[in-house]
Amino acid sequence: MRIPALATALTLVLASPAVAQTIAPILTTPDARDPHSYARPTEARVTHVALDLAADFDTHVIRGIATLDILAAPGAKQVVLDDNGLKIVNINYMAGKPLPYSVGAVDKIHGAPLTVTLNGAKKIRIAYASSPDANALQWLTPAQTAGKKQPFLFSQGEAILNRSWIPTQDSPGIRHTWEAKIAVPKQLTAVMSGDRAADAAGKTCTADRCTFEYKMDKPVAPYLIALAVGDIAFKSTGPRTGIWAEPATLPKAAYEFGELEKFVAAAEGLYGPYRWGRYDVLVLPPSFPFGGMENPTLTFATPTAIAGDRSLVSLIAHELAHSWSGNLVTNATWDDFWLNEGFTSYFENRIMEALHGKRRADMEADLAWTDMLAAVKEAGGPSAKDTQLHLELDASRDPDDGMTQIAYDKGAAFLRTIEKQVGRARWDAYLRSYFDRHAFQPQTSAGFLADLKSKLLTPAEAKTIGVDTWVYQPGIPANAVHVTSAAFPAVDAAAKAYAAGGPVSAVPGKATTQEITRFITQLPRKLPAERLKTLDATFGWNTTGNSEIRFAWLQLALANHYAPADASAEQFLTSQGRRKFVAPLFQQMMDSGDWGHKLAMDIYGKARPGYHAVTQVTVDRITGWKLMN
Repeated sequence: MRIPALATALTLVLASPAVAQTIAPILTTPDARDPHSYARPTEARVTHVALDLAADFDTHVIRGIATLDILAAPGAKQVVLDDNGLKIVNINYMAGKPLPYSVGAVDKIHGAPLTVTLNGAKKIRIAYASSPDANALQWLTPAQTAGKKQPFLFSQGEAILNRSWIPTQDSPGIRHTWEAKIAVPKQLTAVMSGDRAADAAGKTCTADRCTFEYKMDKPVAPYLIALAVGDIAFKSTGPRTGIWAEPATLPKAAYEFGELEKFVAAAEGLYGPYRWGRYDVLVLPPSFPFGGMENPTLTFATPTAIAGDRSLVSLIAHELAHSWSGNLVTNATWDDFWLNEGFTSYFENRIMEALHGKRRADMEADLAWTDMLAAVKEAGGPSAKDTQLHLELDASRDPDDGMTQIAYDKGAAFLRTIEKQVGRARWDAYLRSYFDRHAFQPQTSAGFLADLKSKLLTPAEAKTIGVDTWVYQPGIPANAVHVTSAAFPAVDAAAKAYAAGGPVSAVPGKATTQEITRFITQLPRKLPAERLKTLDATFGWNTTGNSEIRFAWLQLALANHYAPADASAEQFLTSQGRRKFVAPLFQQMMDSGDWGHKLAMDIYGKARPGYHAVTQVTVDRITGWKLMN
C-alpha cells in the first residue's frame, strides 16, 4: 500500500454552505497519514460529492454519476481516489471532455487507486457502476425481511467499505459535503444519512420509479454516507426525532426507542447543542452486522436491540453520542479509532446515568469492564500491542482488526480516570469546549493529548494520570477507574450459591437484563447438565427474545455441550447477523472439538448467505469456510 507523501502545508477550504473553515492542520502531521487510503490529500482532495444513482434490484448494482469537486495544490496534476470493484465507464470534465485515468493494482484489503489526470479541472464527472458483490452493500430478498414482500438494500461504510459503491477519497480524515439523488422501484422508499429535500417530500416519481433527494451540507467522513432502500415507514417520536422501520417492525421499534427526544435533550445538556438537525433511527433487517451505526441524522440499528422493555436502549445512547464524538470530531485514521469509540462509550454511560439513574449506569459500566478484560485476554494479554489505544495498523492489516472492545472500554476507562483526577465539573467543561473547538475536524491521539495538556491538565496532573502511557502503551494501567455496581455483589453471590448446588430460587427473580446477564456470566463455565436444564426450564433462556440474555446463555450452554441449546444456537445464528453475537458463538463452537466443529459448520452453511460481508469475513476466518468450500 502506498503511503501518501507529505507535501507543503496546503490551505484547503471546505466546500460547505453551512461550515466554511480551513482544513485542520492535523492532516499534514505524520500521525494523520492514512495507510488505508490511496488518497494524497495534501496534493488534491475531494471537497464535495454529488451522486445521481439508480439501484437495480435485478442485477444488485448501483449505477450512475458521481460528480466530485476537487481542490488541488498549485502544480498538482492528478487526484487519487479509492476504488474497490467499481466499473468505471468514463471520467470527464463537466463540459464533457474526457479525462485520462487509470486503475492501479488491486489489493485484497484496500481495493485499488483510481488516479485521474486533472488537466486543470476543478470538478470531475465519473460514470460508473458498483459490482454485484460490493462489500458495502447487502441486497436482501423479500424472504430475508420482516414483511416478506419486498426486497431490501442497505449500506455499511465503516471502515473502508464505501469505496465499493462511491468513488471518493475513502479516508476518515478527508471530510467532505455531499448530495445525492437515488432512483428506486416505486413501491420502495430510500433513506440516507442526510437531509431530505424539502420539495414534494424529497421525491419525484415516474410510472415505475421514484427518485429521492438528500444532502449533507456539513463536512463528514466518507464512511458516514449511508443508504437504505426498502418497504419502510416512519413514526415520529418528537419534533426532531422519529423511527423508520419495516411496517411489521415499526410498532415495536417505535415503543422501544420512543424516548429519542429525551435522549437528545440529555446529550445536549452534557456537551452542547446537537448540530445535525434531525435525529432519526432506522431499524434494519436482522442481517445488519452491528448493533448500530452512527450515520449522521439517521442511526442504523439492529432489531436485536428490541427487547420489549427498553432494557437495551443504551445502544441508542451510544449511537446518539457519536453525533459529537465520531461525527463532529472524527479519528483522522483508523489507528485512532478509540477517539471515536472510547469517547462515545464514556458519553453513552453519562446519558444513561442522566436518564435512567446511577444504578443502571453503574451496572452497564461494570459489565463493560468485564468485557474489556476479556478483550485484553483475547488480544494476547496485557503486553499485546493491540491493547494500546493508539494502534499500529499498517497497510498489511484490515482496519477492521482494530475494532475491538479495547477501543471502546479502555478508552472510556481512560476518560473516567481523567474525570476522577480533575473532577466532573472541570472535565465536563473541557469536553464541551473540546467538541466546540474541533467541530467538523479530524483528530489524532497526539492532537488530543496536546489539547488535553494545553486546555485542561497541569503537568503534574498529566504525569499522575500517565496520559501518554494510557494511549501509547499496552495493557490496562493500574490507576484505571473501575466503576463497580452496588447491585452485582448479590448477583455474584447468587451465582456462586447456584453453582454450589443451591436451589433455583437463588437466582435473582425480578432482575434487570444487566443483572441476569451478570448472573449467567458469573456461573462456572462447567456445570452439570441437570443444573443447566433447571435454569432452562425455569427461565426459558433458550428461547428468550432478549438478545443479550440469549447470547450469554448460549455461551454457557455451548461451553457445556448442552444438547438442547443446539437448536437454540441454530435459530439465533440464522435469524440475525450481528457480529457481536455471531463471532464469539462460532469461535466457541470451533474451539469445542469435533462436536462443536460439526455444529458450527452445519449452522454456518445455513446462516452465511444471510450475513452481511462484514460478518462473513469474520466468520470465514474463524471457521476456515473458504478453505473448506
